[in-house]
Amino acid sequence: MSAAAGSRVAVRALCEFTAREGDLDHRFTPAPSAREGIEGHARVRARRGQGYEAEVALSARLEGLTVSGRADGYDPEANRLEEIKTHRGSLERMAANQRALHWAQAEAYGALLCADRGLETLTLALVYLDVATGRETVLTREACADALWSRLAAHCRAYAAWAEQEAAHRGARDAALGALAFPHDDFRPGQRALAEDAYRAAATGRCLLAEAPTGIGKTLGVLYPLLVAMPRQGLDRLAFLTMKTPGRRLALDALSDLGATGGAERLPLRVLELVARDKACEHPDRACHGEACPLAAGFYDRLPGARRAAVARGWLDRAALREVALDHAVCPYYLGQELARWADVLVGDVNHYFDDGALIHGLARADGIRLGVLVDEAHNLVDRARGMYSAELDQRRLNRLRRGAPPALSRPLGRLARRWQALLREADERDWQALEAPPEGLLGAAQQAVAAITDYLGEHPAGVDPALQEFLFEALAFARLAERFGEHSLCELRRPGRGRASLAIRNLVPADFLAPRFAAARCAVLFSATLSPAGYHRDLLGLPDDAVSRRVAAPFAAEQLEVRCRADVSTRLRDREASLSPIVAELAGQYRRRPGHYLAFFSSFAYLEAALARFREAWPEIPVRAQRRGMDEAEREAFLAGFVPGESGIAFAVLGGAFAEGIDLPGERLVGAVVATLGLPPFDPFHEALKARLEARFGRGHDYAYRVPGMIKVVQAAGRVIRGPEDRGVVVLMDDRFARPENRALLPDWWPPAR
Repeated sequence: MSAAAGSRVAVRALCEFTAREGDLDHRFTPAPSAREGIEGHARVRARRGQGYEAEVALSARLEGLTVSGRADGYDPEANRLEEIKTHRGSLERMAANQRALHWAQAEAYGALLCADRGLETLTLALVYLDVATGRETVLTREACADALWSRLAAHCRAYAAWAEQEAAHRGARDAALGALAFPHDDFRPGQRALAEDAYRAAATGRCLLAEAPTGIGKTLGVLYPLLVAMPRQGLDRLAFLTMKTPGRRLALDALSDLGATGGAERLPLRVLELVARDKACEHPDRACHGEACPLAAGFYDRLPGARRAAVARGWLDRAALREVALDHAVCPYYLGQELARWADVLVGDVNHYFDDGALIHGLARADGIRLGVLVDEAHNLVDRARGMYSAELDQRRLNRLRRGAPPALSRPLGRLARRWQALLREADERDWQALEAPPEGLLGAAQQAVAAITDYLGEHPAGVDPALQEFLFEALAFARLAERFGEHSLCELRRPGRGRASLAIRNLVPADFLAPRFAAARCAVLFSATLSPAGYHRDLLGLPDDAVSRRVAAPFAAEQLEVRCRADVSTRLRDREASLSPIVAELAGQYRRRPGHYLAFFSSFAYLEAALARFREAWPEIPVRAQRRGMDEAEREAFLAGFVPGESGIAFAVLGGAFAEGIDLPGERLVGAVVATLGLPPFDPFHEALKARLEARFGRGHDYAYRVPGMIKVVQAAGRVIRGPEDRGVVVLMDDRFARPENRALLPDWWPPAR
């Protein structure tokens, strides 16, 4: 339900709020995708008679609420109303609370239909369609209109107090946001221009692609105007989406500065931080159902109290949400999922809106909310979205699984293994090749394996092998993407060695998947320090035709930064060994001219380690340290803590890694960066296939596959040096290709000419 509507509620939202009870139960029951659900409904309707009515719009006013929705189908001849649900595998493992919810929805639609058409009795039917087999299971009940109306009225009475509270909250929220003041005496240079552009995007309902330099306060510069716009533009909710955990923290800090936390004068704004399930789980060693986890047992019985406490608290970052959840003995993760419908600002990873089956997008579609979307570090969205819409099957994982699989799964897994062998016999011997489409034989065997594993996990919920479950979800993802395979993706077969083949669907153009997400939002603001050229992001992200691009002028002066280009050095793979000596000499020379903290960026760990070894041998007196493969969060924090003002040293890091963007080292904490790579992806068969596909679609194959992604990484890394108006520093670009005009054109326009 949209909070703006106040006294209106959809049947689905009403029943989800009032009709669920008992345990939380998520026992390995992979649900059909949204597309499978839509197709399943169409399949059922196609089997019905000529007079069958589909998507019957119904509405009525009772108990102070307007209840509305669309019943899936009605057969006038049989006087039967159908509620259609899609599923996978056996219905026996469907949780009792889920079945009760389905009946409640059917009864609510039945009450509305009887009132609309003057019916005294009605047959209610739950129609369950197995998307894998196409088999229908139909459960029916006979009902009278008076009883159905009475039950619907009871649901409405239970919901009415909440609806009244929500309307009061919306009024208080909008009044406060209408008078919201900027939390500082003045805007930073460039911040006001960004805020004005963001507000115009909300006012006109458009997408904004905003390139704004680091250090001007981008997070507050987009959050403040969008909050002010909420009451004026009728926005129900904001989603602030980030690429990494530090981005969530910046957003929460900005909301805190705006008054969303603490005290009697707290802004009446509900803020919810969405956290990944594995980070929020209190009992990772237990299955997610009432028989195994104490926080799942009786979850829906205790949910109303937890929900009331949470919305009263308002500020629900990870720690606060956990505290409320544990006070009411419910699961923090699933409490957060429930509260997403009632929060005003959602702060979470980009996958919560852009991933297939994402929570926020699902709520926006189901509830019809007016959503404002903010995407931080948006230059990363191309690669992140490609990952969201890619999937892989691994031959080694299948073989390991077969060796330890239960007897009931030996046949379907064996069939899939034989299809693997057949595919490899039919394909040529190259290490990498692109296939025209996912092979039908292997895909069919994978779908059969999915069905068998799903049934097995449902019948054996205890002691599940995590590898079996992981393989199931990978195979499901592969099968779903195969159904939508097209020119936006590539099917690749890799065979680096015997028994080590992999088959993947790799997304190349995320625009086809993301365009509907942008269309579903009332407005969207994508912001970053590196969004040039704008056409690259417009094309690959699928932004609407009326999207606006803006570049905020940097508040920095050219005098703050020295830029040098070593055009006498090549960092190409064939020249790596020869490049080590001049790189080491440049690093040492720069350090001796101006001692302080430096970051030196390389294209790979192998290149980094070779340069580090050469440097230590030549200059043992200069302190150095290096990024390592697989550093955990504590190790990364310790690495950053080494940039102590007053001390000095050179830190070696990988371009595009954890220390090349999203970190803040102002003043003496960092005085320079040396970038010993152009950042280009490898010139391998995959990237050449990517280039060809992008050339055919956009006419910019080399730029879109190589040059632009590489230079974005370079600019991000160099952007660590100047973070504020008082900073002074140096950037050294080490590669002859940096001297080319087409590459220089992608450097920030406020930089001085490179020497």
